[in-house]
Amino acid sequence: MNDYLDRLAKSHGIQTAYISELGEDKKIDDASKLALLEVLGVDPDRGGFGDFKDATEAPTLACPLPDEIAGHRHWGVACQLYALRSARNLGIGDFEDLAQLAIIAAKEGADFVGVNPLHALFLAEGGRFSPYSPSTRRFLNPFYIAVDHMDGGPEAIAALQDEAPGLFSHRKKDLVDYPLMGRLKRALFDRVFESRKGELEDLQAFQRFVEDGGEALQGFALFEALSEDQVAEGGHAGWHHWPQALRDRSSPDVARFATEKRERVLFHLWLQFEAEEQLASAQARAKTAGMAIGLYLDLAVGVAPDGAETWADPALTVNSARVGSPPDMFNSQGQDWGLAPLSPKALAERDHKPLFDAFSALTRHAGAVRIDHAMGLARLWWIPNEARSAGGGYMRYHLGAMVDAVASAANENRCVVIGEDLGTVPEGFRETMAEANVFSYRVLYFERHQDGSFIDPANYPRLSLACISTHDLATLAGWWTGADIELRFEAGTQDEAATTRDRKSREQEKAMLIRALDGAGALPDEFAGVPGGTSDLPAELPDALAIAIHRYIARGAALLLAVQLDDMVGSKRQANLPGTTDQYPNWRIVTSVPLEELAENARFRELAAAMREERPKTS
Repeated sequence: MNDYLDRLAKSHGIQTAYISELGEDKKIDDASKLALLEVLGVDPDRGGFGDFKDATEAPTLACPLPDEIAGHRHWGVACQLYALRSARNLGIGDFEDLAQLAIIAAKEGADFVGVNPLHALFLAEGGRFSPYSPSTRRFLNPFYIAVDHMDGGPEAIAALQDEAPGLFSHRKKDLVDYPLMGRLKRALFDRVFESRKGELEDLQAFQRFVEDGGEALQGFALFEALSEDQVAEGGHAGWHHWPQALRDRSSPDVARFATEKRERVLFHLWLQFEAEEQLASAQARAKTAGMAIGLYLDLAVGVAPDGAETWADPALTVNSARVGSPPDMFNSQGQDWGLAPLSPKALAERDHKPLFDAFSALTRHAGAVRIDHAMGLARLWWIPNEARSAGGGYMRYHLGAMVDAVASAANENRCVVIGEDLGTVPEGFRETMAEANVFSYRVLYFERHQDGSFIDPANYPRLSLACISTHDLATLAGWWTGADIELRFEAGTQDEAATTRDRKSREQEKAMLIRALDGAGALPDEFAGVPGGTSDLPAELPDALAIAIHRYIARGAALLLAVQLDDMVGSKRQANLPGTTDQYPNWRIVTSVPLEELAENARFRELAAAMREERPKTS
């Protein structure tokens, strides 16, 4: 039975064994194989063998690598767009803030600004705000629209401030208040739309946008109109809880709704037009300011199971499984990301065009794009709906065709591609990506030898993006003080024994980092006694040492270096604490320094100057 079951599973793309991030051989059990076969609709006794090829097909295309990128090492600033603080925004960072940050960073020598995914979430339900659980990856989040930069926007803001000043009360908070922000922005969008809807029929740019968007854009706008209607009636934004007749995109009830509420559908088409126009403007202004790359956008690994994408095209995703990750050294039970997996069969039958379309939309106004969990091009950990994370298994995708779809879209828009290849990486995956000009992703915290010592950044792959940390990890100041370790303990995601172990390990890691800096000649003189033990490690991270660590990684071989805005201003709080929901304010923390003060912030300017010295522009 086991041999037959293995052969049957493999023939349908189920990977029955894999190598963990620690190099250990792992096998999924028979129960997981049977559950995954059931997800695929395959009877383990009477179902036929599949035709998924065992050999990995090589890509035939490569992503663009422009001479101006390949011939010079660049650096940029990474931030969470929602977190940008400014005097003019409405309680959430927006596209105007993004453009202003790009201009500020460009003056300091940066060549790109990287942000979290900008995908559409659920406009009618502001409480669903994780940028990595989008409703769709094809369209943009209208909450990022700068209302004061819309025609009629300033007037709408002034009028609403007079009528309902309480709606603006959240603007100066240190956490994004998504429900209040959502109410405010939706009210303003409605006012601006009322003043402009009559002109849209004659607005050629809008009409071209709608025509180019085709059925996909129409379907998304219709979903958004249905979603807001359901929420207004006390229901839910996601379609899983809608009346049965509305769950089917092709039903007569949906067609009737589209006719009766055509103006609301138009409203959501218009919001996408405004969002696209402002994002395009931000990229144009970044390039005009002198950035070689400009905007560096992010592609989430999947979509919410009850969002626009699964409603409009249910055959493209698998509704009886979720995407996650297997147990590893950081998560003994694995992770459940709650995302709907794309169907490898449906993708293959459509020549992987849905992936091309999503990537084409994303790269249209970007100089670089990061693929979150890039291993998803080769395989994803599927969790059957009745199983826990550890009860899942890897489902394979047609890697060559997936990369070709990405490369084709990237070449169309001349966009550099970075693959976030952290965690459990398939054998040969990084080599395949490098051959296709997909940059690797190297995080200082993780780039270590087996004895725990740090790999010299001079040995990072040239075709890589290097960084010290990410949105899921501690900021540099937080890492130094062990704030992330204490957070995990307080949130209940790790026990006291693991916390004690990690505290001890962190002290060793800090000492090894100091030795690495010393060996590379990057350690400031004032810390010269630390490697030999004649001086103690500082309890808090001094600015001089933080800058030295950034110089250390900036001197490395990676063509691209991303510096977190949080690190540039010395923040301790990380954007997201994986494995938590309400225990930590994930995706809500606002940057401590307003944009209006950033250019004169001493820490920001000093770190930027160091990056400019280590990675000077050629012209």
